[in-house]
Amino acid sequence: MADSLRSLYTGLLLALLAIYFLLAVPFRSYTQPFIVMISIPFGVVGAVIGHAIMGYNLSVMSMMGVIALSGVVVNDSLVLINYANQLRDQGMSLADAVRNAGIRRFRPILLTTLTTFGGLAPMIFETSRQARFMIPMALSLGYGILFATFISLLIVPCLYLVVEDVKRVLGVGQEPEAATVSQPGQPATVTH
Repeated sequence: MADSLRSLYTGLLLALLAIYFLLAVPFRSYTQPFIVMISIPFGVVGAVIGHAIMGYNLSVMSMMGVIALSGVVVNDSLVLINYANQLRDQGMSLADAVRNAGIRRFRPILLTTLTTFGGLAPMIFETSRQARFMIPMALSLGYGILFATFISLLIVPCLYLVVEDVKRVLGVGQEPEAATVSQPGQPATVTH
């Protein structure tokens, strides 16, 4: 049991590192992957709450479900942050981009979460002896994604705003003013 838990912790750490690097490349940012991954601890809390509600103890299968959950739960935050970035690239202000991203992505995020839980519900509520081995994994995934979604819909936009405000105050990530080369007969322009 101790060997299994040790290998699961190693697998979880490797999975988290892989998720971070896979998010850092398309975002071209060191901080935004952390904002997306902030929902993972809330997913773990949801998994523990789900086990308590259903009357199950945490097991090795529960931990396997938590590792799977860490890959699934980041999707909602990823969709939200990516859409906010797209709106900002189109010239929208920070607050408007986050507000519109929350409004426009609320329904897809909620539907994804509910359909995932709905797909796991038959296994979670199964009473046969044969299914009892897999129920803890389904509990971790189902309740973890439910809890993480509702928390991340509130915390991820707030954290996004906080990180961007800190960057602005520190002057990090802002492009310096660059003078463009003027063509003969045309005045030089400065872009921001």
